[in-house]
Amino acid sequence: MSILRRTYNSALRSSKRERHDPSLLASARAARASYFKAIKKAKRDHWSAFLAAATPQTVWTAKRFAVGRPPARFPELPGASTPEELNKALLDHFFPGEPAGPRETILLPFADCQALEREEISRALARSSPSSAPGPDMTPNSVWKRVHRVAPHIILDLLAPLVAYGSHPLTLKKADGIVLDKRGKPSYDSPSSFRVIVLLQTFSKILERIMNSRVSWVARACGLLDQHKCGSLVGLSASDATTTLTHEVRTLQMAQRKVSTLFLDIKGGFDNVNASSLCGMLKAKGVNPYLVSWTRSFLSGRTCRLLYQGSPKIFAPVSVGTPQGSPVSPLLFVVYVSRLHSEIPMGLTLSYVDDFGLTASSASYRRNIQILQRQYARLKSKGARLGVSFSIPKTELIHWQTNRARGPISPAPIHLDGSVIRPKSEVRWLGYWFTPSMSTTPHFTKRSANAQAAFVAIKRLSPPAMGLPSFRAIVSPHRSSSPSSAMARTFFYLHPTWKGSSPSSGTRSRGGQPTASSVPPLIFWPSRLVSPHLASS
Repeated sequence: MSILRRTYNSALRSSKRERHDPSLLASARAARASYFKAIKKAKRDHWSAFLAAATPQTVWTAKRFAVGRPPARFPELPGASTPEELNKALLDHFFPGEPAGPRETILLPFADCQALEREEISRALARSSPSSAPGPDMTPNSVWKRVHRVAPHIILDLLAPLVAYGSHPLTLKKADGIVLDKRGKPSYDSPSSFRVIVLLQTFSKILERIMNSRVSWVARACGLLDQHKCGSLVGLSASDATTTLTHEVRTLQMAQRKVSTLFLDIKGGFDNVNASSLCGMLKAKGVNPYLVSWTRSFLSGRTCRLLYQGSPKIFAPVSVGTPQGSPVSPLLFVVYVSRLHSEIPMGLTLSYVDDFGLTASSASYRRNIQILQRQYARLKSKGARLGVSFSIPKTELIHWQTNRARGPISPAPIHLDGSVIRPKSEVRWLGYWFTPSMSTTPHFTKRSANAQAAFVAIKRLSPPAMGLPSFRAIVSPHRSSSPSSAMARTFFYLHPTWKGSSPSSGTRSRGGQPTASSVPPLIFWPSRLVSPHLASS
């Protein structure tokens, strides 16, 4: 390549010196064509070699290179003519409310604080992704993993005093906010057409993971969590929530009762957490004072700088409730909203983080509507005391039917806050598509489409006789990070939900999809995964 470049440059200079010599001009053109043809061939060979040596980890990088991504949009808002005005408008939209200032107090060590141990740091680092984007410190997790491996006392000496004093310093509460546009918006002249991805400091996340483990154990021991609360808790996932809902609906239907469920979504989510109210809950339940002190310190005095093209890159105080992207934020939010749970006679209040499901049963669907309206009013009243509200546009209603029911779905709507919410024939909750008869066909039709899209994207990297070998793109079902494994995960998402509601013990459901008797429990990823075509055979 270097020789061709020198030959081309030499021929180009000669043709410029002797402009009237056609042979030199032709020689320069031929040298140029040879040089750029060699560049094109080198790029093609390099891409083919990269694909041929692709691993389950790098194949998705190759897919991202092949597909590409559209360029990011620059925020342009009316009334914001300077970078500072634009930055303030975006901050006011993303972080509304009055920011909580830092605590001004004299810190003293807590006598009954559990001392920090090296094993806790090791476990926290083991759960940290080395490829996670760093925050303002610009230090990836791989650096802290190496530091802890070479000199484990360094991180321990830095974090132990913070745990003992129940404090989260201001230097660890700085974050970067990456402003990205939302795809498919009709216009981009409003802050609502953009979203922000908050990047926290990686060193801060080590302490947050340690405190998350401690708070999680204390929350269970002190009764801070409702038994029907799922999400952000060890051992309780989305499949537990959907399976519980399916089981309860079927159980109530066996008692010859009509069953209805109202799905609600908390508006704003993590931004609604009030630090004083949360710490009051922890203190009232007898949580160790050092954990209460650290939680109050962690949620107050936070700053963020927005990053986008032309950003002034200024740190500003923000009101974030619980910070986005923090390992401990989901748990603190779950504890905060656990008070919203209430008993429903012959029904169920089930939630997964900020998604709630109210299930009622009675002799008729219209009676269920009355019960759900009362429960919503009670839930709304409790939420108002916590500063939490529900998004009516995201609210959905479903009237369940048994497999033997042949009549149409009940059209009885529910009236909430002046809005009429009509029952739907399909409801997507926690990624699972529910139907009134609990049919698995709609869910697996959509999951199959997603799996096929992933297959086509990988297949594009495998043209005949070159590129990604077929055995790397398709076969490798026993590698948890292989492409075929990822497609199996896509297809069999929330497998336990439909396993328990299979219409028969045969090998196929009425929708033509494989039933639980023919598919291994793929929701538990350490198990050996089977390709969809093998599982259904």
